[in-house]
Amino acid sequence: MELKSRALGALAGLFAFAVISGVASAADRPYTEGTVSIVNSVRTKPGMYDTYMKYLATTYRQLMEEAKKAGHVVDYNVYSTSPRGPDDPNVYLVVTYKNMAALDGLSDRMDGIQQKIVGSPEQRDAAAIDRERMRTMVGSEMIRHVVFK
Repeated sequence: MELKSRALGALAGLFAFAVISGVASAADRPYTEGTVSIVNSVRTKPGMYDTYMKYLATTYRQLMEEAKKAGHVVDYNVYSTSPRGPDDPNVYLVVTYKNMAALDGLSDRMDGIQQKIVGSPEQRDAAAIDRERMRTMVGSEMIRHVVFK
């Protein structure tokens, strides 16, 4: 019994040391983890740039503004660029969230907004097919803002 108590005490001490070390280590970092952004790279199809921009200026913008009002999104931006080659993007869509936890259950939280702006799931599917006629998704990445102390 005494051996068991000593082993449990040693284990508890080791755990406490690990927790304290982890806190001290995080406090020593010269930065904190900031917002998280999803960057989608898009290439518009020939002759479809203005049509895609119209979609972004209307439906996409409405979706993002509603998501901001609801607190699901911190900010969003659209960037145009000159592609270096035929497979490079010419548009970047950047959506910023408060943190990684904001992405948990995001689809479920966005359903009501999508229903309000785009319509039923069938209408959303049809709209997605229409967007594919305008552009090709080149890639997507998640980036995190590093805030220096």
